[in-house]
Amino acid sequence: MSAPVNPSIARLNPYQPGRPIDEVARELGLTDIAKLASNENPRGPAPAVRERIQDAMGELSRYPDANGHALKRRLAIHHDIEPHRITLGNGSNDVLELAAKFTLEPGTEGIMSAHGFIVYTLAITGSGATLVTVPAKAYGCDLEAMLDRVTDATRIVFIANPNNPTGTSVSEAELTGFLDRLPPRVWAVLDEAYAEYVDAPDYPDGRALLERYPNLIVTRTFSKIHALAGLRIGYALSSAEAADLMNRARQPFNVSSLGLAAAEVALDQTAFVAESAALNRDGLGALTAGLRQLGYPPLPSAGNFLCVDLRRDAQPVFEALLRSGVIVRTIREYGLPNHIRVSVGLPQENQRFLEALGQLAP
Repeated sequence: MSAPVNPSIARLNPYQPGRPIDEVARELGLTDIAKLASNENPRGPAPAVRERIQDAMGELSRYPDANGHALKRRLAIHHDIEPHRITLGNGSNDVLELAAKFTLEPGTEGIMSAHGFIVYTLAITGSGATLVTVPAKAYGCDLEAMLDRVTDATRIVFIANPNNPTGTSVSEAELTGFLDRLPPRVWAVLDEAYAEYVDAPDYPDGRALLERYPNLIVTRTFSKIHALAGLRIGYALSSAEAADLMNRARQPFNVSSLGLAAAEVALDQTAFVAESAALNRDGLGALTAGLRQLGYPPLPSAGNFLCVDLRRDAQPVFEALLRSGVIVRTIREYGLPNHIRVSVGLPQENQRFLEALGQLAP
């Protein structure tokens, strides 16, 4: 008889990341690969960030600052918020899990949307709570339906804006209307991992809503537009109460010294961020036009990726693209077995994907 295990963990399905370049190259004998699977910034980090990482290499024998004081000071200035209202994480995934840890326990409930980021499922279920998944509306969060599912057992609601993997977003009016009616005892987590890519005039700034809604927690990351996915650093902005509770649950030294150093410099790279957003905007347009021409109009996206309905099982298409040296992402685990998600790459990578997809029979 095997030793007993936590049933909440045993029933979880492991997170399936995008296929890494080295693995695909080794498996298929390819040398030229375009990875468009993980919503990364194809430019890589800004030059000043690369230099700071190199400078910080000499301190790798030392533990990092466990409280991240320098980065918190920079974030406090950047977001006009007190440092003690900031929680640092090993990627924004970490702070999402910390939010679940301090709010949930067996007998409570956490709410998310169908087609929502899989980490919400892992965080809620892993905390021993009941996962409540609300059907999506036009592939995005149905905030009215989510309000209807709030019960006395509800402790937390997760909202991604924009949503991964569908690219959908909610407006400021929709979000504030939801928060106005959400009971103050229920925590709302607003995941803004792709915020810097959004240029819609009605897109809400979660930071600006924190004073109005003390039960709001806003999460951000350096993995996307700042191109630091490999260093795993994210953060949460919240009330002092929420930050204190998340920091109690946080592992010591959860952010590396290289991550702290790089993120501090990345915040100053406003030109790099603007250029990356412009490159993404052009890439979204080119990919959207190309996919429409191929007969696969994608969902409108506010992020740096597109969700594409292939109108057939996506797995064989994914495998064929892989053999062509193009890595995209299947999203069956998000309830979308006929869809792929393709990240915006450099112009030549986007064109390569369109040409490879166009060579596959519908």
